[in-house]
Amino acid sequence: MVLHPQAKVRVAGQDVTFCCKASGTPVPKKYYWYHNGTLLPRKLHRYGSRLALRALVPEQAGTYHCKASTEAGASRSAPAQLTVLAPGQQSCKPEPEPSLVELPSECPQDAAGSRYYNVGRCPPTPCAGSPADPSGCGADAGRCCGVRRMELREIPCAGFLLPIKVVAECGCGACAQPRVLVQGRVTAADTGEPLRFGQIFLGGRKVGFTGYKGSFTIEVPPDTQRLVVRFVDRHQRFVDAVKVLPFNRRGGAVYQEVKMLRKKEPVDLDGSRSNAIPLGEASGREPVGELVLPAGAFLRPSGEVFKGTVKASVTFLDPRDMATASAAPSDLSFADAEGEIVPLRTYGMFAVDFREGETGAELQTGPVEVRMDAGQVLMPDHLQKMMLWSLNPETGLWEEEGVLRPAGGSRGKREERTFLVGNVEIRERRLFNLDVPEDRRCFVKVRAYGNEKFNPNEQLEGVVISLINLEPQPGYPANPRAWGRFDSVVTGPNGACLPAFCDGQRPDAYSAYVTATLGGEELEAVASSPKLNPNAVGVSQPYLGKLGYRRSDHDDPDLKKTAFQINVAKPDPNNVDETNGPIYPYRSLEECERAPVSANHLRFYRVEVDKYEYNVVPFKESDLTSWTGDYLSWWPNPQEFRACFIKVQIEGPQEYMVRSRNVGGTHPRTRGQLYGLRDTRSVRDMLLENTSGACVEFKCSGMLFDQSLVDRTLVSIVPQGSCRRTAVNSLLRDYLSRHPPVAENNHTAAFTMLAPVDPLGHNYGIYTVTDQNPRLAKEIAIGRCFDGTSDGFSREMKADTGTAVTFTCQERPAGRESLFQRLLTAPAEA
Repeated sequence: MVLHPQAKVRVAGQDVTFCCKASGTPVPKKYYWYHNGTLLPRKLHRYGSRLALRALVPEQAGTYHCKASTEAGASRSAPAQLTVLAPGQQSCKPEPEPSLVELPSECPQDAAGSRYYNVGRCPPTPCAGSPADPSGCGADAGRCCGVRRMELREIPCAGFLLPIKVVAECGCGACAQPRVLVQGRVTAADTGEPLRFGQIFLGGRKVGFTGYKGSFTIEVPPDTQRLVVRFVDRHQRFVDAVKVLPFNRRGGAVYQEVKMLRKKEPVDLDGSRSNAIPLGEASGREPVGELVLPAGAFLRPSGEVFKGTVKASVTFLDPRDMATASAAPSDLSFADAEGEIVPLRTYGMFAVDFREGETGAELQTGPVEVRMDAGQVLMPDHLQKMMLWSLNPETGLWEEEGVLRPAGGSRGKREERTFLVGNVEIRERRLFNLDVPEDRRCFVKVRAYGNEKFNPNEQLEGVVISLINLEPQPGYPANPRAWGRFDSVVTGPNGACLPAFCDGQRPDAYSAYVTATLGGEELEAVASSPKLNPNAVGVSQPYLGKLGYRRSDHDDPDLKKTAFQINVAKPDPNNVDETNGPIYPYRSLEECERAPVSANHLRFYRVEVDKYEYNVVPFKESDLTSWTGDYLSWWPNPQEFRACFIKVQIEGPQEYMVRSRNVGGTHPRTRGQLYGLRDTRSVRDMLLENTSGACVEFKCSGMLFDQSLVDRTLVSIVPQGSCRRTAVNSLLRDYLSRHPPVAENNHTAAFTMLAPVDPLGHNYGIYTVTDQNPRLAKEIAIGRCFDGTSDGFSREMKADTGTAVTFTCQERPAGRESLFQRLLTAPAEA
């Protein structure tokens, strides 16, 4: 399916047109349209690839999808939502929805001391189209609800007034069109070696190469529903990696670590004799099966039988080895006869590479036999459904090659085995798979939060949640027998729903291992020991007990805290305790996606190291649609985010909070006006006594949102203690003096500068990174700042390397205020 229908909003009485288009061989010409899953009569609506609905009535609201079919199969589009408003009904209410931001600690708002303030937001919902709108078959941006007017307020704080901009009115305007990107790194699954200058394909089209360190950036084409990417090693050391990568449709970049499977060393075979190659004999286990190649099976592309020496490499991905899950290709799905994408459960995959011994020319095969040991299949119903599949590298879908039928077989004199046997011809270099379709399916609801408070207003979007389906050993849920499937979903404003295999009879028939990453950073799961707290986990009892929730460090506190495992127990519809999440039946995806935050869900959170951020113009970094064009916006360009950090060395007996205060410096519209505040606690250097370092974000200098004039931000760095400035990086000082105007630095307890426009680097103690994802830009910059280099990355503070300014701090006498406290209580005197 190359064109999917788009969501539409119309007023009753208006017309609407939905479009879809499929490609294939033969060319698809038959199209079927469905409303809420019911086939629409073709004679009544006279549709082909377009569906036109005239004089809409409210009953026609709902979801629409199309199906295209040929004798080769069917393909189904993604559903599109049609909203039909009553005459006079508004799709974008002028009153903003509530949205809370956290204020600085010195700005309590009410008698209870709450630090949260309602700044309002406009939900980016589509607005009703006009009767003159185009048919909607192209990439029409459409109209969306957004900010029409903001107003400036001042909040009384300890010793000063804090400016804040709040949404005063919402209205319809052009929809934001943020770039949608996938970034990441490709490395070997066994050694971590990067794939240097590997080829990247989208479908059959080459779109670029990986970098020297295996890094890549892919811009997701408009109307993409499944992003199928193929990574190819030009030196043929690795099996081609075909991945279905998740992305954030609302814009920004999602980070992915891609693992490639190293090819097995080739063995010499005699092409004139029969040969058998075991599949999955590693780690002292019995092989899952074998590939039997009869004499004369090897063919040149011309069809000529090759009987010489064959270099045969057969690489098997064994799901009994938990470490192989990250290298699994595609998302283990196939398209059924109705065109619906359905999941598979794998028992092993293998890639073959046959070449002539002397010339290295590629060889094909005639019919060969795939034999699978039936004793490896421990779910009896799977024996009847086992099939052989091959992976289409352009669609990322598995295609049926044949059925495996039971047959007797011998494996030596002492044991008789039953095998499942199938035949295949290897005509192109594809990955093959021993799989069964699995219809016991559910969805698991997961949310990610900015911190351990689990505030609904601080949910994170753009987090990649990954779920590995496990087949546990009976009675030993923590020791799985094998993995069967791997899925990843990106969180939206209401979390994520992950597909998983489940069972209604045995709660522990399937379990799931779940992780979460944001920009390459692993998020933490909620603890399960020493005591399980249902309120923290997000799931009420007794269902939580049935799920058997365990964080990865449950039995060993030295292990990471970044994953959890649950039994995927299918909810009992007759038990009220199991009808409110976090597991939903497969047909209840919409219920899962729309579940309120009060419903049961599983949680991850970001571990913040005493960090606080305040923007005068509110912006959620995980939701790029929340960006507002304003002279005081911290990020002036929603297409590109430039993060700037300054490294501060502190010599003193403890760790100290360091604040950056960021004010307009040279632009006539913003001079003297606050952009925002950043507070960061210094991190101790493990190698230096009484020394810590802080990487403090500041607002980069540069063009403001109108792209007409540069503003050099006036940045003040103030440690929140009894500190005095003792050194400034000489290169930075020289740069600032050569690029006037120069900010006054007449107080020894602070450092003030008009921020440099140039991205200076570690020699100056300034770290600048530009990226399409603000969080990723900040993570990379912080990693370089900790390391004290312009291209490295560290999570251990090297406080005396690559610093911009040094402060010496001491414990002040009891009763004496620090400069920071005096600035808050008596700013004029201070």
